[in-house]
Amino acid sequence: MDDTQLAVRARGLTKCFGDVVALDGVELSLVPGQIHGLAGPNGAGKTTLLGLLLGLAVADGGELEVLGRPVGRALAAPHGVAGFVDGPGLYPSLTARKNLAALATLRGQDTRAGRIDEVLAEVGLTEVADDRVRGFSLGMRQRLGLAAALLTNPRLLVLDEPSNGLDPAGKQHVHGALRRLAGDGVTVVLSSHRMDDLEALCDEVTILATGRVRFSGPLGGLAAESRELDYRLLTSDPRAARRVAAGAAGVRAVEEAGAWRGAEALVVRASAPAVEQLVAALVHAGVRVREVAPVVPPLEAAYLALTEQQQEGEQQEGEQ
Repeated sequence: MDDTQLAVRARGLTKCFGDVVALDGVELSLVPGQIHGLAGPNGAGKTTLLGLLLGLAVADGGELEVLGRPVGRALAAPHGVAGFVDGPGLYPSLTARKNLAALATLRGQDTRAGRIDEVLAEVGLTEVADDRVRGFSLGMRQRLGLAAALLTNPRLLVLDEPSNGLDPAGKQHVHGALRRLAGDGVTVVLSSHRMDDLEALCDEVTILATGRVRFSGPLGGLAAESRELDYRLLTSDPRAARRVAAGAAGVRAVEEAGAWRGAEALVVRASAPAVEQLVAALVHAGVRVREVAPVVPPLEAAYLALTEQQQEGEQQEGEQ
């Protein structure tokens, strides 16, 4: 892809805080209209990377271009970029509506009531627009922070744990807003410890561990990283299913999982192709398969495998 089409281009990014290496040669390429997820354990470098994109910090080395422009050494948000890390900055004594009006005034942006009402509706806060923020839950504050970012009409939206504290209705509003933004060509970068949120939202994901990229690409590319997974099967005849699974090629372990949703379940450990063959064998044997699903979602399984590999490798290096 031509680099001029990229919303974010990072090459060899490094960032240290004293003796702590937060980012170690990070490479990242994001296209417009993409929702890109960042995952990794605490201390992996996610927040540091988001801070560089927002202009809250500068890299020690490497190259960073945002929306086609090189990022310099000054602490300043690149034009067209909005978002938050470590939670949004809000005024607790003001209402949601007045928070947005104050922030817009400080930024020299559109302060029309109509525009403010639009972004409040976008995140599902219309009914509490005139309530003071000090009484808001964590999830409501996250949604108001997103509304504040939307006021700027960003081309790159950077969010740190935007699903924190969200109830199902709040999550629906936030996810819907992010999908609509991506559909309009906005690039969204978000970090989360919730693998289910990343799977539901993201086109691609980057997994970091100790400041290094362990994987970056489409979610489908994680299948090779996941290798074998544990799959839970609900069938019409659990005993017959166990017999078929025990003789199936590529099914290396068969365990009884006990009751699951009121029925006896079976857990098998296998690759995705082996599970497909097992399902076919069960059907051929007259066993109806009511449900088959990974016990741990593929993204979470790949995340665990990749970060564990990183930790094991560093431990071995330390022992040498």
